[in-house]
Amino acid sequence: MKTHIVPAAHGFAFEVKEGERFRIVDLFVSGVANIGYLDYLVATVTHELPVDFAAWVKGTDLAEKLSMAYTRYHLSGVTPAIGEYLWTNKDEPLLELVDDTCHVHDMTFMSCFPEMYTKKGLKNHRSCAGNMAEVMKPYGMQSHLDVTDPFNIFQNTPNYSLKRLGSSKPGDYVTFQALKDCICAASCCPYDQDGFNGGLITDVAVVTGL
Repeated sequence: MKTHIVPAAHGFAFEVKEGERFRIVDLFVSGVANIGYLDYLVATVTHELPVDFAAWVKGTDLAEKLSMAYTRYHLSGVTPAIGEYLWTNKDEPLLELVDDTCHVHDMTFMSCFPEMYTKKGLKNHRSCAGNMAEVMKPYGMQSHLDVTDPFNIFQNTPNYSLKRLGSSKPGDYVTFQALKDCICAASCCPYDQDGFNGGLITDVAVVTGL
């Protein structure tokens, strides 16, 4: 079993084999330094740490990949429950959700991307699409324009409003089992605008070899 800490606002790519399980964990903890008390209270109440997650079937030159459109089709638009699958654009199950302590995730939003921040006057701001392209470059990805729509772990959105906005709590996690050899990428979302993330971007952990 290996644990990799994904730094706040950065990404990480990793390989998993068919039958292997891996886990993504929200590491947000209450001992936050270097912010004011009021800011800490706001962050604690509204903290929502989306992790943009994508995967590609190994050996397909990134052609077969996790697809939110196909997954929504199979799940009738509802975020997956334990025992259900995330599907590829070849209409095949790729990952089974085997454990979930949060139960609120998103399958509708794209990754934040460089142009989004540039239009807000934030040139060179890190983005999930940029993070994924960066960590997937060794596997042949050329640009952030090649990033597929992600499964947004821990993100609550209006059509999934089953809990308060800050869905995940410290230690919450999701665990998947791979149904094929695949390459995965996770981005600790850098979006810090409009009160999102409580204005506080924190680390997450990826645990492989379960």
